[in-house]
Amino acid sequence: MRYLNFQGLLPRHWRIMTVYQRFESLVAMVITLLITIVIIVTIYRLFVEVIGGLVLGALDPLDHRVFQTVFGEILTVLIALEFSHTLQYVATGQQSTQTKVILLIALLAVTRKFIIMDIKETTAETMIGLAAIALALGIVYWLLRERDDRLEQARGLCNPRSILKDAKSRPEDEDRDKSCGHS
Repeated sequence: MRYLNFQGLLPRHWRIMTVYQRFESLVAMVITLLITIVIIVTIYRLFVEVIGGLVLGALDPLDHRVFQTVFGEILTVLIALEFSHTLQYVATGQQSTQTKVILLIALLAVTRKFIIMDIKETTAETMIGLAAIALALGIVYWLLRERDDRLEQARGLCNPRSILKDAKSRPEDEDRDKSCGHS
């Protein structure tokens, strides 16, 4: 009789991880499993609701409320999928939760809110507040991405393996070599 092999589910560096890192990985695995179950149930219910409604004629796809509801539910699934994807990286020890991913999930949630919101019943203050949240999240995401792009560029430029020496070296290559500590 063959037993289940859970070794493939554990991070590669399990043996050298601290107790807290192991705990964090196990919690991320459990949450990922729970979110996976929620996603499966949600997709099933969405499928039954949409297909059943369209076939039986109960749902009018041209009705804006039906459209809002269906796309709100689809975005909920996408938010859960992104969250699950992020937790899988945490569980396997490939990366810790990154701020940019959390910001993207928050932007998806705000986008979902805009889609399902009934404009006739929503106050101007609520709309302005949601717009300000979306703008702030977008600006913070953009700033983090710009910072990461600059860091990656600096690493790439100062990485000795990425410096190609050829017969036709340009003056900017020599300046970069000097600034990175190469002679």
